[in-house]
Amino acid sequence: MVEPLVQLAPAKINLALHVTRRREDGYHDLESLVVFADVADEIEAVPSAADSLTIVGPFAKGLGNGESNLVLRAVAAFRARWPDAVATGLAMRLTKNLPVAAGIGGGSADAAAALRLMAGLSNQPIAVSDLSDMAAGLGADVPACLVSSPLVARGVGEVLAPLPDFPDCHVVLVNPMIPLPTADVFRRLRAHDNYPLPELPSPLTRPAQLGIWLAETRNDLQPPAVKLVPVIGDIVEQLAETQGCMLARMSGSGATVFGLFGSSGQAHQAAQVMRAAHPDHWVAAAPLIVP
Repeated sequence: MVEPLVQLAPAKINLALHVTRRREDGYHDLESLVVFADVADEIEAVPSAADSLTIVGPFAKGLGNGESNLVLRAVAAFRARWPDAVATGLAMRLTKNLPVAAGIGGGSADAAAALRLMAGLSNQPIAVSDLSDMAAGLGADVPACLVSSPLVARGVGEVLAPLPDFPDCHVVLVNPMIPLPTADVFRRLRAHDNYPLPELPSPLTRPAQLGIWLAETRNDLQPPAVKLVPVIGDIVEQLAETQGCMLARMSGSGATVFGLFGSSGQAHQAAQVMRAAHPDHWVAAAPLIVP
């Protein structure tokens, strides 16, 4: 029996997200401090006659496995660019542990994991820059998810500056199980030319430094998202009141809210509090993935 190859697709969290400009093409320039949590979707693959995708897990029902699925699009794009690099087809199994349309990059993370999987199987070297260019063609968040460690993202998300240092922190993620399409949130955005992120401390090694810096930042998509899904605001307030929470804020375009903590114990205690208050919500506690 062939052992499957495995790639994890960690949850992406926008600790801060400033919308700085509406571009002529209709997209927006952003500046965002992006981190990844150790809670993830998972892709397994074994050689097969043709490429196929099976989706399982708690959020499998939210996705189709047709050609529009980002995992299959990523594999098809890789094969089109390097047709002889991976000789066999792949039978892939995606375990969908992360909510769909939740502002934590689930689909983008899955596509990035598929690209890493293909690059790892390749019989020829694949330049990181070429893989990143391909990732950008699949979606604005895919290049960041390809890195899956702390970074500052600019442009529409394709200009990345990985951070050499980052403090050990833990997060609690809470999603009210209400999908929130990104386009709907941007349509409600009032100001399109907000000021950029402040300069990060260097080196950034202590949770207290991060907390002080984050106090000067925002998620510009949170106010329009709260208007669409008011419970997001309630979750932010409740998480902020849990013991040890340095910051509670919505991630990305929502509807997932994160709480940032300096210790695992505080994060797990806060997660218990949130599960008790909202038994119908998705709640997870995890460390951040740091360099």
